[in-house]
Amino acid sequence: MSNSTEFSAIPSKILVPIDFSASSHAALEAATELAEKFHAELYLLNVIPEFPVVALPETISEAAIIEAAKKAAAEHFEVSKAGLDAKKIKSTTLIEVGSDVAGSILDTIDSKGIDLIIVSTHGLSGWYPQVFGSIAEKLVKLVQCPLLLIRTPKPETSAKVPFGRSMEWW
Repeated sequence: MSNSTEFSAIPSKILVPIDFSASSHAALEAATELAEKFHAELYLLNVIPEFPVVALPETISEAAIIEAAKKAAAEHFEVSKAGLDAKKIKSTTLIEVGSDVAGSILDTIDSKGIDLIIVSTHGLSGWYPQVFGSIAEKLVKLVQCPLLLIRTPKPETSAKVPFGRSMEWW
């Protein structure tokens, strides 16, 4: 049997895709518990979706939108990292930009040697899942390492919470 299909029952590198929704926070909490128990390293990944066919006004560049999203993600990750550091959990934060979010997650699994991925069932909502399909659903079909799927309630569309502000240690 090749090494690429062998996995230990005890994870050492856990990937948590984060979109800063309440659901991804639930996945981070579960991952934190497992990392504490197994002394595993957490990899927090935020993938900023690229939309190459979107027409933007001349005053707004796609690069400016992506840079603003990277800055916001880095600020949120600073808070997450501080919380993990306080618990003495080794963590790495990654911010990627790509047109295929699930593909970016799969690439990270391969490049970082991830042996467990923890994903929530409902992240950010709106038109994106209807057009492109559920990222969690794609990962269930494509991922080659163990995957823990955290079922969370579907977010209410009427409840608008400031981006990441409702989380205890985001």
